[in-house]
Amino acid sequence: MSCLKVPVIDVHNDNFGNIWPSMLLAMKTSTFIAVDTELSGLGSRKSLLNQCVEERYKAICHAARTRSILSLGIACFKELPEKGENVYLSQIYNLTLLCMEDYTIEPQSVKFLVQHGFDFNKQYSLGIPYYKGNDKGDERHLQSVRTLFLELLLARKPLILHNGLIDLAFLYQCFYAHLPDKMVNFIADLSEMFPAGIYDTKYASEFETRFTASYLEYAYKKCKRDNCRLLDVSGKHLAIEFTDYPASMSVYVDYRLCSLSDPETPVSDSAPPHICQRFSAYGWCPNGVNCTNSHNIDLIITEDEKGAEDKRRKRRKRKKGASQQGTEINVEVNGEPLSKQANISGAELGEMTGGTPQGDATLPPETESSELTHPAGEAVQTEPSVQDFPTNKDSTATSNIPAAGNISRSAEGGTHRAGFDAFMTGYIMGYVWMLKKGTSSDSSTSHCLPDCHNKVYLSGKNVPLQIVKSIFSKSTRAHLQKMKLISGDDS
Repeated sequence: MSCLKVPVIDVHNDNFGNIWPSMLLAMKTSTFIAVDTELSGLGSRKSLLNQCVEERYKAICHAARTRSILSLGIACFKELPEKGENVYLSQIYNLTLLCMEDYTIEPQSVKFLVQHGFDFNKQYSLGIPYYKGNDKGDERHLQSVRTLFLELLLARKPLILHNGLIDLAFLYQCFYAHLPDKMVNFIADLSEMFPAGIYDTKYASEFETRFTASYLEYAYKKCKRDNCRLLDVSGKHLAIEFTDYPASMSVYVDYRLCSLSDPETPVSDSAPPHICQRFSAYGWCPNGVNCTNSHNIDLIITEDEKGAEDKRRKRRKRKKGASQQGTEINVEVNGEPLSKQANISGAELGEMTGGTPQGDATLPPETESSELTHPAGEAVQTEPSVQDFPTNKDSTATSNIPAAGNISRSAEGGTHRAGFDAFMTGYIMGYVWMLKKGTSSDSSTSHCLPDCHNKVYLSGKNVPLQIVKSIFSKSTRAHLQKMKLISGDDS
């Protein structure tokens, strides 16, 4: 099977200045920008799940003020219309950061990151330094992460996140200004910071594509698999190209090999392995890599698709039987046909910002002890088919969907990178946007997904957080000063 080899530029303090021009150019010329972060912790899970959104915001603020961003992933996607429809050039950066102020780091977060390949020695020796909160001195004209964030704002591109409320709060606190105490002021600032809009791929996965599950790797691999089918059937598909980096940059480039299944896994004629149901539904498992059941996302998707097809077959059979008796069946749930509800999942239990699964009154004890660091909600982000690979050129055009019996049963390991997670987030956006282009009444290309514009997923809620400035709210003073600074430099 052909594989997608994704080049991720490893950015640290020693090469930050050299890579700076290419990062600025990539952001300025992009169509949209996806961002992901790795954090030192999140604090109280119970507070983060508070049913009152304002109280939830207070808990997020406390976490952002006392914890830090350890690494930042930026994936720029630029449309290439001269190469065809739905073709993008993607440039991906993984920045290793070091907060220069005291901050809390949680043991479970460290454990998770170390298990997934995060190098703390590298962070403390080569991390790009930054200070949190408001500007300290004339930082606008320095090459710093804070300045890079301002350049991101200056680019005025759609910002893509996955379950991004915590990402937004940490980005604001770490690289922009002190977080406002009230959510309405935070929302007012965000609406002006990102005039091209904020898009949440978890919201899109839940409410637009209605995937069975919506944690990041599941949504990414589901989009990738469906994209292969489109290529085989109609030829219309999402295509991603990458820069062919010169040999002089090879020391900075980390190539991630990802495919629909592990190409080294031998084909097995035995019965499919048992799937870990908790990991399948929520993207996490308290047993981690020691789980005796499979965490293979490809196998999980195959089984989900098989189950969905079985349900459709049964519905057709029931409808046919009813029609023969002269009775029409029209089953609806929440005002929609049952066929449209078949792929709706409960809230992801294991996601750090996730809510209680439907039907459960309380969170299980494992939720508190399985605290991880990924703000986008991917509590256990194993990557069964991501490994280092010494090549730098490929295409997303892969096919041959694996059968259930041909996929490994092992609990897969892998690595966890903010840069690659940002790429997965951007890939989901590009694919869903491609699907919606032909069905949306809004043919404008100014919005990636009009129905998802400025809607951020709220775990455990049926409605998103709307990033729209209220007529009753004011922007913060620190934000207004920043906007004045940006507009002055941009004139």
